[in-house]
Amino acid sequence: MKVDRLVLGEFENNCYIVRSSNEASDCLIIDTGLDVLPLLKFLERGKLTPAAVILTHGHIDHIAGVDTLRKKFPSIQVYIHKLDAEMLSDAAANLSIMAGSSLTASKADYIIDEGDTINKAGIQLRVIHTPGHTPGGICLYSEKDDIIFVGDTLFAGSIGRTDFPNGNMQQLIKGIKLKLFTLPEDTIAYPGHGPETTIGREKTDNPFLS
Repeated sequence: MKVDRLVLGEFENNCYIVRSSNEASDCLIIDTGLDVLPLLKFLERGKLTPAAVILTHGHIDHIAGVDTLRKKFPSIQVYIHKLDAEMLSDAAANLSIMAGSSLTASKADYIIDEGDTINKAGIQLRVIHTPGHTPGGICLYSEKDDIIFVGDTLFAGSIGRTDFPNGNMQQLIKGIKLKLFTLPEDTIAYPGHGPETTIGREKTDNPFLS
């Protein structure tokens, strides 16, 4: 698997462009960031075609580029967990009003849930539901490649915020310990903000989870 990371927008979101190999032109996009223009330029330079954008949760800094991507790539398919699906069209729920704007996105093509498998662009990702940052927060696991995209559930040395509406710290920590910390310790974790880490490193060193 080939993973490229772009840091986008004023909230410095990680947007991941994922391909089955260096040679592949089809790709998946995981989250979009507020500023989608660098992503569009990256795709154009690499002559890449996104088959889908998978949203780890419904906050505006992860969904803002969805409709721009749809205009550029009409066949792209959008995935989001069922409990965050309404956040796409609700400016209060997706926190854009809190950020000083009122941004929404059109409905997702696919509503996903715990245990679902996404097979697109030659890549297979299993959906792991880890609520707490948002009700429908998810992680995306590739057992084949020992990689997991953890959104704003888990960070290097930290965890996702739970002080936003519908946040729940107890739920978040429970999900991390029961669902993520049971994965192999050398699994690389790609978060929604900040540097990559490993499951083993967070089990040992993360002060929120000791």
